[in-house]
Amino acid sequence: MPLTTTTRGANGPRRRRVLAGGAAALLAGGAGALLSACSSASSGDPDAAERSPGAARLRERAARDTAALLERYDATLAAHTALTGWLRPLRAEVARHAEAFATPGPKSPSASASASPSASPAAPAARVEVPEDEKAALAALADAERRTADARTAALGSAPPELARLLASVAAAGAAHAYLLTEGGS
Repeated sequence: MPLTTTTRGANGPRRRRVLAGGAAALLAGGAGALLSACSSASSGDPDAAERSPGAARLRERAARDTAALLERYDATLAAHTALTGWLRPLRAEVARHAEAFATPGPKSPSASASASPSASPAAPAARVEVPEDEKAALAALADAERRTADARTAALGSAPPELARLLASVAAAGAAHAYLLTEGGS
């Protein structure tokens, strides 16, 4: 059988199946281990790049983006209570992501205190409009997840290694959420 480079299988894109499997693992409770593995410090002290102003800005932006995504989940849940059982696990994952971005690492506890407030004021600043139709609301939520995951992926090149691992992990989870909200929806 010849080796091919296509990403599409007989039953659809393989990447989507992998993302769906990863999302299922996240929803089944593996997210805590995955997230802690991505956010824990490596064997040595964090590199100076991890404490750089550029890394701090990336982390703050990720925290703000996550807070905005969390606000969108909350607004969607408030507007469509019938979706609560479906959206609650995804929202819980986004809340864990917010915690991970708010905690800069073991070496700088004062930065942890300053990161949390910077993410909080941004959340209530803008009112989130939620479509009245449930399917449209899920599509809007999936769009927000996709945009946020894309922004995190774009930031990987300028992130120090530990933050890059966290960004990549959370971007993958966001892509899985987007998939579940569109393809695996209720």
